[in-house]
Amino acid sequence: MTLNRWAIPLLILAFVAFYLVPLGTHGLWIPDESRYAQIGQQILIDGNWVTPHFMDLRYFEKPIAGYWMIALGQAIFGENLFGVRIASALATGLSVLLAYCVARRLWNDPRKSVACALIYMTFGLIAGQAGYANLDPQFTFWVNLSLVALWFAVDSRSGRERVISWAVLGFACGMGFMTKGFLAFLLPVLIALPYMIWQKRFVEMVKFGLLAMLVAALVSLPWVLAVHAQEPDYWRFFFWHEHIRRFAGEDAQHGRPWWFYLPLLVVSSLPWAALLPVTFKDAWHNRRNAKVVFVLLWMLLPLALFSLSKGKLPTYILPCMLPLALLLGHALMQRVEHAQTGALRTNALVNLLLAGVGLVALIYFQIKRPFYDNEPLHMTLLVIVLLTWIVAGAVQLWRPLSLWAAPALSMGALVLLLPAAMPSSVVHNKMPDQFVLEHIEELTPATSLLSNDLGAASALAWRLRRPDVTLYNTQGEVKYGLTYDDAQGKSIGLAEVGPWLSAARLKGPVGVVMRVKNSDESHEMDMLPNDAKRYDEGNMVILIFPQSAP
Repeated sequence: MTLNRWAIPLLILAFVAFYLVPLGTHGLWIPDESRYAQIGQQILIDGNWVTPHFMDLRYFEKPIAGYWMIALGQAIFGENLFGVRIASALATGLSVLLAYCVARRLWNDPRKSVACALIYMTFGLIAGQAGYANLDPQFTFWVNLSLVALWFAVDSRSGRERVISWAVLGFACGMGFMTKGFLAFLLPVLIALPYMIWQKRFVEMVKFGLLAMLVAALVSLPWVLAVHAQEPDYWRFFFWHEHIRRFAGEDAQHGRPWWFYLPLLVVSSLPWAALLPVTFKDAWHNRRNAKVVFVLLWMLLPLALFSLSKGKLPTYILPCMLPLALLLGHALMQRVEHAQTGALRTNALVNLLLAGVGLVALIYFQIKRPFYDNEPLHMTLLVIVLLTWIVAGAVQLWRPLSLWAAPALSMGALVLLLPAAMPSSVVHNKMPDQFVLEHIEELTPATSLLSNDLGAASALAWRLRRPDVTLYNTQGEVKYGLTYDDAQGKSIGLAEVGPWLSAARLKGPVGVVMRVKNSDESHEMDMLPNDAKRYDEGNMVILIFPQSAP
């Protein structure tokens, strides 16, 4: 009873400490965070809540709902680091709550409910994405909600509960679709179809599935029609480029071998990874149990689908992590209940070993090839993270049954302190919004802005609240948006930069943010005049060109 009474308050406390506190302690990572921050900000600037735009360019790679949440975060909490990231943190926190609720329904054991929620919260991949501004945590929440609703539907104890659960499933599918696309519809069907056929409930699935489809349509259809009315080419580009080409195209982005996600699943499960063997052993032994079968389908079928895709990113398997936490939490508490310490001690030893190797490596490289250059505070924070992992491993090794939750503290320390422990070389090269912020007073009066890197350009646009940044010798993911007539002049090449700069300087000062990390970008720098005020930080350069006399 005591554990049950304190479970939710302790999870909320951990959410605040590990997820919310670090949100404003470090700059925006490029290219993802600065891109999503700027797209959300542009919604607020333009008031266009239908068609996504990125630095004034049409950006059709994703639907709109995820950008709504990032925009609302900035509208409520301010156009700052916290406001940009709060949507990811809240979405992950709600997924933790779902883990607790569905574990309670599955296992009917308060201790297992707490264990499953805590394990999910402190999985490395989950915790790392909770403070990262992109759409994956939001999409994962909608997928999690749809599949939790599916289990409540098939396990319902009344007709009313069954109808509500299928309706919630449809709502989650509709929101997931508007966040990241058609995958939100595919994943629940992928699990429901074999499970309901196995349970001989196919007709029930069809009947209530129609209700879910109706709710999903009511949720998403207004935006679907609105974006088509505004931009008739949206659905052609989004369907073929973002779904067919990414899944099956030979030139798909982020190509990886089919087995890519197998080792990644192990790494993503840290600091609980050493419990995976007993978790899958238990699942195999209980393979005829309907609950275990459902959770296994929930984890394995999406994993197989993502493995078949030509394009792969680590975050694609986020929807597989909640069912893994359910299985792992169940297996862990079974060991605790039966006083079986072997797997728990093994997990402790693995964490001890990893942290010990990390500490030795830090000392070695700091002596031989330091990546902390006179940064005692940053290095101290990293040492604290590693020592916390060592202490947590030692504590779990010492008393594995009563202190089984100790690894959660190690992951908590990592997500709380590691962002602030980044060496300056990383901050300077991967978080240019901080560099822009240092020189914002000089950049603000500029009448024209220029950048040769999309990440740096979006960081500049977000910090100055000005999407009118001209792209210099770069297109990348905005190539499609640049094909429209109203995007003329938004991108210039090497031969055009001289005349463009001369004309821009007649109107007023020009602010330039350059990323110079290779010979091609050095050549881009050489094409610019040398009469600017210059600031360097890592591979980022800020140039302030004064206004020219007419």
